[in-house]
Amino acid sequence: VLFATGDVMAQQAVEKVGFDKHNLGRTGRMALYGGAVFGPAATTWFKFLAQRINLRSENLTIAARVLTDQTVFASTNLFCFLSSMAIMEGSSPKDKLDSAYWPALQKNWMLWPAVQAINFKLVPLEHRVLVVNIVSLGWNCYLSYINSQSKK
Repeated sequence: VLFATGDVMAQQAVEKVGFDKHNLGRTGRMALYGGAVFGPAATTWFKFLAQRINLRSENLTIAARVLTDQTVFASTNLFCFLSSMAIMEGSSPKDKLDSAYWPALQKNWMLWPAVQAINFKLVPLEHRVLVVNIVSLGWNCYLSYINSQSKK
């Protein structure tokens, strides 16, 4: 639902396409990715980080979790997102990755390390995906926009 909401925000608030020209297929692809891929993967990932990355101090643990999250999960998830969007759109994953991956990953690193540091420090494990989902409304809007722009 949140990936689809981000797409609606991108199409209506950023791109201003109007409801008569709203691309429902694009919104559906975003919803499918969010529900079938990101949601289950993020839930499993947060459990993995909580179970496997525990260092001698809380701050070192948080730093290690953020570093691991941003180097392993963020980069992999972005790769999967752009590739799967290209496949569902009938376009080239290589072209999509060439045009959108690096700029999106750079933007990711401007936002998510701070969000995740706060998330890992202050939020109980069972609510971490919820925090990510709330911030993701804006992030998914950006992802939908950059995904649509990389086709042009």
